[in-house]
Amino acid sequence: MTATGTISLVDLYEVDETAWLDAMARLAAHGGGEDFDFAHLAEYLHDMARRDRREVESRLAILLAHLLKWTYQPERRSRSWRATVAEQRQELRRLLASKTLRNHAVNSFDVTYADAVERAAIDTGLSPDAFPAACPFDLEVALGSLELPDDPGA
Repeated sequence: MTATGTISLVDLYEVDETAWLDAMARLAAHGGGEDFDFAHLAEYLHDMARRDRREVESRLAILLAHLLKWTYQPERRSRSWRATVAEQRQELRRLLASKTLRNHAVNSFDVTYADAVERAAIDTGLSPDAFPAACPFDLEVALGSLELPDDPGA
């Protein structure tokens, strides 16, 4: 079988990934078959899982950086910072509904915090040493309500 009548599924994967996905979905709905492209499907699924993990790390780093900025530069707080915190919390809550991605967030939290410190230092002009060596927020606090933490001197 060919996906379009003129091109094999293996070749279609390289030419038009979306058309390949549609063809694979049709085949899967009908029990697969000898033309099922298992090798590329495995690769695609692995890439999707890796992309999801990277998205969790990226969003968590942005969230933590903004929480650090909010805490350590209270004079520069803005609605934009608050909006970024809210957006990242919303998206992370959706992503972390997956137990696998929640576990990944927990397991990568320290490395992600280091990324957040680097971002916050660049954004604020503060030295990375101005921020705690260990994250002052745990995952649940970071994902918390609309309330933002007070600055440490308050």
